[in-house]
Amino acid sequence: MQRLRISLLAFVIAIAALAQTASENPSADVRRVGMRLQCQCGCKDSVATCSMLECGFSKPAKERIARMQNVGMSDQQIVQAFIQDYGPGIFLAPPSAFGWIVPYVSVGFGLMVIWLFVRKYRKPKPMAEIGPIELDDPALAKYKDQIEKEMADLE
Repeated sequence: MQRLRISLLAFVIAIAALAQTASENPSADVRRVGMRLQCQCGCKDSVATCSMLECGFSKPAKERIARMQNVGMSDQQIVQAFIQDYGPGIFLAPPSAFGWIVPYVSVGFGLMVIWLFVRKYRKPKPMAEIGPIELDDPALAKYKDQIEKEMADLE
């Protein structure tokens, strides 16, 4: 009898562990709507992508979205209901083409500035033709004569 109770308890715990609500395993429809709503827990993610464990906002919001979808509300109606309850700050508009292009243009502009900087300061500047350098120091002239004499001996 004791063994049956333990088996039954283990079975109930296993079933409870496998049971998942709409917030723990959201459907594609719930995720689609949740991507348009900003989580209000302070993480700046969407309701669908909030990474906080046991988030106090996204979990109930996903369950509410699932209930609203089961009633037959459209995505726009659900988003409008959340905007009405939490204000316009909850709405996450999908990024426009401008939002996708700006990072790439910024990186390209930065690389161009670096290339121009390196090109300007890396390139050796040619010296103006000023002819042979004349040394006026008599001590250096002595060494110059000695060098020329030793060079002549080598030839």
